[in-house]
Amino acid sequence: MAFITHRFIRSLSSSAARHAAIKHVTVIGGGLMGAGIAQVAAATGHSVVLVDMNEDILKKTVKGIETSLKRVAKKKFAEKPEDGEAFVQKVVKNISIATDAAASVVEGTDLVVEAIVENVKVKQNLFGSLDKVAPEHTIFASNTSSLPISEIASSTARLDRFGGLHFFNPVPMMKLVEVIKTPTTSQQTFDSLLEFSKALGKHPVSCKDTPGFIVNRLLVPYMMEAVRLYERGDGSKEDIDVAMKLGAGYPMGPFELLDYVGLDTSKFIIDGWHAMDAENPLFKPSPLLNKLVSEGKLGKKTGEGFYKYK
Repeated sequence: MAFITHRFIRSLSSSAARHAAIKHVTVIGGGLMGAGIAQVAAATGHSVVLVDMNEDILKKTVKGIETSLKRVAKKKFAEKPEDGEAFVQKVVKNISIATDAAASVVEGTDLVVEAIVENVKVKQNLFGSLDKVAPEHTIFASNTSSLPISEIASSTARLDRFGGLHFFNPVPMMKLVEVIKTPTTSQQTFDSLLEFSKALGKHPVSCKDTPGFIVNRLLVPYMMEAVRLYERGDGSKEDIDVAMKLGAGYPMGPFELLDYVGLDTSKFIIDGWHAMDAENPLFKPSPLLNKLVSEGKLGKKTGEGFYKYK
């Protein structure tokens, strides 16, 4: 009881503290999303530590970031390529790499952004361990697209300094960031996350800790309803895709989008929501989607999903 009381008091006592501007950022996860977040943060003058368990992955990620920056520089500094090269080198110098997440947050990071596997237990274990060593002022944020922020935050004693920062792929190109405020996120923390998003050149929108936040809460049920329409034989997948592109002005049809996102990712999200609210018809699983995933047909990344790819 004393331990729980201490955690509760620590959480409340810090909620009144105002956070200074975020300057030092630790990004956990060297995958596509982590790399993109690290790139935009470094490009806007933030000091970034990119963390992953494998140093080879990290070196490859930094190389990918450098390649991405060169594409940006080629457009931005078309008239002065030497300025473009200087820009690339300056941004890369803002990024350091580490394989020890705990050690990377000890020296005064202002914000930890997690972009690892979509598994609540893995995320809880990560933040639980970091909570013990991170400075008192450090804000924690998850880039999860579907898991409850409150559930992830429950493994820490800084519920007031925990929120969601949901970036979109590809991060350097996509302007939107969903900033998630849980019932225990302090207003100061929320404001800091909003300002940080703006500092990255993004357009933040605010949302409560509801399944899928804004975009995925609307998008995933839409894609699943398209699959159900196809399962019932009410329309072919090709005609459904064409109808939504020409009739609704969408850049991709729902089946094209499912293949792009990954059928396993979509199944993971809908299964998680169904487990939380089995009575909601919007969250009903799809036999066809389940079948394709079981066969390893996950979309563009495997060469076949609802469509085949060369």
